[in-house]
Amino acid sequence: MNNLAVISLGGSIIAPDKVDSTFLRQLNEALRIYLKEDKSRKIILVCGGGAPARVYQEAMRAIQEDIDSEELDWLGIRATHINGQLIKAMLSEFCTDNLITDPTGHINFRGQVLVAAGWKPGFSTDNDAVILAERFEGQLIINLSNIAKVYTDDPKKNPDAQPLDAISWADYRTMVGNQWTPGKSTPFDPIASKRAEKMHMKVVCADGRNIQNTMDILYGRPFFGTVIGEESV
Repeated sequence: MNNLAVISLGGSIIAPDKVDSTFLRQLNEALRIYLKEDKSRKIILVCGGGAPARVYQEAMRAIQEDIDSEELDWLGIRATHINGQLIKAMLSEFCTDNLITDPTGHINFRGQVLVAAGWKPGFSTDNDAVILAERFEGQLIINLSNIAKVYTDDPKKNPDAQPLDAISWADYRTMVGNQWTPGKSTPFDPIASKRAEKMHMKVVCADGRNIQNTMDILYGRPFFGTVIGEESV
């Protein structure tokens, strides 16, 4: 699908501790300009869980120590649905489909915007973004979170960790491993990474709070972030 942008919108920027309405208002204004300039432009927004997911998962762990990971996953998924419904309402003028909670189900995508959220246990919203990109022929996923770049290691734990402008899928997947667990924090989920590599996609990881930078990515201008993909190194 031409002019398609797939954006994995991290819950950490939708609701870092509570819903960041100032950020969302500014993002809404910028995306509306982008969409109205060219009616052929389409955006898929896949929403993460953020604070609501974390709060409920931590509460469940406090109530019951040996809680099943699938139950924790469902709590996180429901949080993404709340965030997704908010984003869908925000862009309702451009979004004619209901909130997508199954990326493999029936989807019309007649409007310019499609909003999706968590699907089922074992699959992060990053993975949902890859499935939707594959389905609608998108080759680039813009992964927006509160992290400006991918680092060689966790910069919070390792002061020698270095930011990367680009990294191959092989090197990235060596860093993050092959398993995903509910609440796991990596720039882009390991399971989604395996699928994206297979489909020869590129992923741009950037700080979504910098809306001008996000728009630079959408418009194909120079931007600040990390490109994951074979042709980027």
